[in-house]
Amino acid sequence: MKIKQSQLKAILAGETPLLPWLEVARRVKEARFGKKIETCAIVNAKSGRCPSDCHFCAQAKEWATEAKIYPLLAEEELLRQAEEAAAAGIDRFSFVTSGISLSTTELERLLRVIETLRERVPGLVLCASLGRLSRAQLAELKAAGLDRYHHNLETSEEFYPRICSRQLWRDRYQTILAAKEVGLSTCCGGIFGMGETDEDVLSLAGALKVLEVDSVPVNFLHPIPGTPLEGVKHLTPLKALRILIVLRLLLPGAEIRLCGGREYNLGDLQALSLYPASGLMVGNYLTTRGRDLAQDREMIRALGYTSGLL
Repeated sequence: MKIKQSQLKAILAGETPLLPWLEVARRVKEARFGKKIETCAIVNAKSGRCPSDCHFCAQAKEWATEAKIYPLLAEEELLRQAEEAAAAGIDRFSFVTSGISLSTTELERLLRVIETLRERVPGLVLCASLGRLSRAQLAELKAAGLDRYHHNLETSEEFYPRICSRQLWRDRYQTILAAKEVGLSTCCGGIFGMGETDEDVLSLAGALKVLEVDSVPVNFLHPIPGTPLEGVKHLTPLKALRILIVLRLLLPGAEIRLCGGREYNLGDLQALSLYPASGLMVGNYLTTRGRDLAQDREMIRALGYTSGLL
């Protein structure tokens, strides 16, 4: 269906009733993805001391936070967490590391883990979020058995300089292009509620549409003490739902994946987010706790949807 720019702006601004558009988003989502809610989980494989200065991130070494600091986890621990996710019925598992990029030694360890998991649990789809990698490094990951690469744009190109100065928005964009060039599926989205305008939301969505990404992770800011955004509170549950609706209408063929900050920002309206969203990150996030897996399992069941968790 064709949606006018004026309609999208009205949805975001709260100038049109929410529930009818929520139903439209549900129909658009189910026409493409049916009743299946794809789940994913992550491991914070390397934490803290990031040289970047993302204002939302607890792992930036510049901010005084309580985020854990440790090097890349041992192969046995990475394998254990991935195998536990597979046993729980989770569809995708992602290795996430802090920092702008990886060392050769770190990449080699992850390549071995991916190759091992391809043999041990072939049904588990593997993803990674390892920062800005070269085309050759991304090709190595693809050859080892990685299915999807994740690298967020975070926000619009226009708003980005207000939340990060040590990584360029265009470098993030080029990383996704490089992942696509080597044949990897791509996962790219952002964080909402940092002070961006509705125009920024539409600008980010437009960039994702041009990139033709397969999956759009939607994070809502969960302010972390010690970061520059620790006191920020821009979103309401209804505004969060309106953002999800607009993303679904603009990106009908993409997996809209509900990720970090959903508990903090959506509260009791969390279940409604699965009308526009087709994917759900479960378990804990990088530096904040998620909710019990049984609660997400029951939410999916109550809506009449299916999942590998059930």
